[in-house]
Amino acid sequence: MQCITTLEEVENKVKEMSQYYEDRLVPIKDITFDNIESVRIDSQSYKIRPIAQREIANRLNIPLQYIKRCTHEVQAYNLNHWIKKEANEKLFFRFDKDAIRAVFTPRYIPIDNIDILTTIHQIRYYKDTEVQYSMDDEFMVISILDDSDKFGLNNNDELRPGISISNSEVGIAGLSISAYLLRLVCTNGLIDKTNVTASYRHVSRKILNKFPEVIEKVSNGLDRQKSQLKLSLESKVNDPLATIKNFNKHFQLESPELNAVDWAWPLEAGDTMFNIVNTYTRAAQYSYLQAESCYKLQKVGGMVLESVN
Repeated sequence: MQCITTLEEVENKVKEMSQYYEDRLVPIKDITFDNIESVRIDSQSYKIRPIAQREIANRLNIPLQYIKRCTHEVQAYNLNHWIKKEANEKLFFRFDKDAIRAVFTPRYIPIDNIDILTTIHQIRYYKDTEVQYSMDDEFMVISILDDSDKFGLNNNDELRPGISISNSEVGIAGLSISAYLLRLVCTNGLIDKTNVTASYRHVSRKILNKFPEVIEKVSNGLDRQKSQLKLSLESKVNDPLATIKNFNKHFQLESPELNAVDWAWPLEAGDTMFNIVNTYTRAAQYSYLQAESCYKLQKVGGMVLESVN
């Protein structure tokens, strides 16, 4: 679920979540699996979180759904057999106390959420800067609002532009920076579809040094966003629910996201593309969503807006 707060509060939340985080390069010879949910490293037992389970299965070329259906004994046999075939002598493990958050090759370069927030402070944003964010232990999206370019739409709506930064510390996605719009009447947030969006995999930290120029580049799409929003207000839709159903299928929304869209439609119902765009951005506020799904729905809103012509 999306929340509006300050940059300082988000930083405090990140520090609280990460107080027991640790990274280690682990020799393959020290790894022994009990099953897909548990592993011993140098005789110390660790739980394997779902994302790490998926990464391990992918790394060892074992279908995850297959291994999950096997008995623990068969799981252990397969995992311990294939880990010995690993090309690297070590793997990069991310820990949270007695749990494994993620597993990567040694080439992985961590860009953590706290690194991003520190960089944001260093450029031009203060601790009391207002932001909208969603975050869990797998994904963070933080949208920084700009009061200076606030604008009205259709005499009823006021929107604030900004930038949206997303990141996953566990490999769901790389670091991405996009243009952003917040509709103030209902705090719906839209992440721009434009591929001025900068996206970076975690193999280098150079992006942190390029933040100012990337943010400037991304922010330049505001005029085009304004034009698209005005056009969406004028674009009538004969069967909005059928149109939404088609978009749901096109963007491959999954069950929690579909539930969120069903929840949002009565709140944004209408016969224009503007209503459909706002159905997706409103859906990101659904209480039962993970952070990645909130981000995805805001991105879908941006892509639907971009499709208006």
